[in-house]
Amino acid sequence: MIKVNCLNPISKLGTDLLNDKYEMTDDFSQADVALVRSAAMHDLDMPESLVAIARAGAGVNNIPLEECAKKGIVVFNTPGANANGVKELVLCGMLLASRDILGGNQWVQANKEDENIGKTMEKAKKNFAGNEIKGKKLGVIGLGAIGRLIANAAVSLGMEVYGNDPYISVEGALSLKREIHLVKTREEIFKECDFITLHTPLLDDTKEMINKDTIAMMKDGVVVLNFARDLLVCDDDMEQALNSGKVKKYVTDFPNAKTAKMQGVIATPHLGASTEESEDNCAVMAVNEIMDFMENGNIVNSVNYPKCDLGICTKASRVTICHRNIPNMIGQFASAVAAEGINVADMVDKSRNDYAYAILDIDAPATDSLVAKLQSLDGVIKVRVVK
Repeated sequence: MIKVNCLNPISKLGTDLLNDKYEMTDDFSQADVALVRSAAMHDLDMPESLVAIARAGAGVNNIPLEECAKKGIVVFNTPGANANGVKELVLCGMLLASRDILGGNQWVQANKEDENIGKTMEKAKKNFAGNEIKGKKLGVIGLGAIGRLIANAAVSLGMEVYGNDPYISVEGALSLKREIHLVKTREEIFKECDFITLHTPLLDDTKEMINKDTIAMMKDGVVVLNFARDLLVCDDDMEQALNSGKVKKYVTDFPNAKTAKMQGVIATPHLGASTEESEDNCAVMAVNEIMDFMENGNIVNSVNYPKCDLGICTKASRVTICHRNIPNMIGQFASAVAAEGINVADMVDKSRNDYAYAILDIDAPATDSLVAKLQSLDGVIKVRVVK
């Protein structure tokens, strides 16, 4: 039995997919697989039995990726499963920044005991007038699963949309509406757009990319939205820009001790994927990834090992190998199998930075002797017999 431990509550729509090969356990130290959402794993002792972790969500900052890679623990995430939930919240953020809906609501609450509120509000409402988003220019930095949905939705709302993503896939580009202007640099978006929304990972190139220098390029009264990573924006520079009026509103899903107190900030407590639908979608995707990995050895959507897929095994046996990305590993695998008098029927080996992953389909059952030979090879991290 494959033992599965949930470090956070996981939607039953996902866990109910597990068949009779799997057994749920509350003991992480005995787990073969872990399902997690936000639980911090950096201080956990990873058990020897653990071969996979699936994060029901996109961000993996709560998981020690390098430590897992060194131990041959494949870490999955679920990119795109929560994309619609985030898209809707970004659109909501744009509307909240354009129309003083929050101020109007606060006025209603403050005057709810007024028996003549129906009349007094007609005088008060002028204090909460705003602008429409139709016809405004929206810049989308990062055109992944979420960014593309936002860009397309904004076009449907009548906005003029600019997008930038040097790593956009062909499939991603083809999914964009033709009205979207693809630009080569972020600077073009900084200079042109009334709204700028961020949807990039946190990299050396993107850390604090919204700062005093880039803000200086922007239009007066620009609205900046950050539903991706808190460190994409320099809080000190944003505070100065808000105080001066250069930035009209900063909408963020990542409040901290500083931004929560800043004037001009509209903050939500990391609600981007906090919908029942997103949680269900993430759970289903995470469980399907785990089942394909455990039953077929295939890796899809890993963040520390390469994508590697050999379909469903139709041969006598399948062996998977997590290993270092160093020369002559494939030759050594083939030699080890041949030394057992077994033929390799099919094989794939993929690498990602310092690590690699191989799937071997062989024409005879994998013996304990073969597993021992493979495991003893210099550079091999973990060998697993899938079938």
